[in-house]
Amino acid sequence: MLYAAVMRGNLAKAFELTNTQVLRRAALPKSYTDRLGRKLFLALLTVQGLGAFALITLGVMLKKFNVAGSLIQPRVKQEISRAGVSLLPMFFFLALALGFVVVSQTVSALEKLGQTDFLGSTMVVVIVRELGPLLTALLVLARVGTANVIELGTARALGEVEALEALGIDPVHYLIVPRVIGMALGIFSLTVYLIIGALVSGWLFAFLQDVSLTPGDYFKQIAGALSWLDFALLALKTVAFGFFIAIVTCYHGLAQPLRLEEVSGVAVRAVTQGVIICVLIDAVFIVLYLVT
Repeated sequence: MLYAAVMRGNLAKAFELTNTQVLRRAALPKSYTDRLGRKLFLALLTVQGLGAFALITLGVMLKKFNVAGSLIQPRVKQEISRAGVSLLPMFFFLALALGFVVVSQTVSALEKLGQTDFLGSTMVVVIVRELGPLLTALLVLARVGTANVIELGTARALGEVEALEALGIDPVHYLIVPRVIGMALGIFSLTVYLIIGALVSGWLFAFLQDVSLTPGDYFKQIAGALSWLDFALLALKTVAFGFFIAIVTCYHGLAQPLRLEEVSGVAVRAVTQGVIICVLIDAVFIVLYLVT
């Protein structure tokens, strides 16, 4: 009970400066500079709240790693299924589409130019490093991240979060940690599935276009262009996507008391911020690829 009280105090402090409903409902300033300053202030409050929420979540994950395993493990499996297994049919179609639109056209164009020696490095940069992870993160954000905001926002509006606290259950441990783990593992698995599917289907579509490149040469070039750094950064990048998408969406669902009619607007705001964070994370990893 003492720990629950401490966690409620930490959550209250984390969300105290992020309750921006009053600022959003206030009349817009008259001057452009005042309006810009107000938007910047709101952005800084949001960044502060997200940082505090991420630290609290990490602290709970480390402190309660083996606590209530019989209760948390089924929820983790449920979230992995929702953010991974249930999306496999959609990603199978996306892999076919990506292989047809990007991979096969690139292979065909490089052969016409007589530059098939650059095929491996091109596929690694375009598919493995960029399109595969980023497309997966954005689709999971749109599909599962939106559901997180709506579910948690509705639970907060109906008082279910307070009910969990009254029962002595840490809402971060019960509601947030399974979503973070499930989304991180789901995005990693779906990214690998998408990359392999796009590369294989891309060669099949290229073969239908009478490309003379054999499967052995095609996959040998791709394997030769890959390095251990690509595998390490791919895993780190996808886990970072999953972690921060879960943090953003769960934060907006729990950050402040909501009315039911406000949940949809908060979901739109969370998805927008999630897209921005995904692009920023991708930019950070592009710099890492360039400096290593």
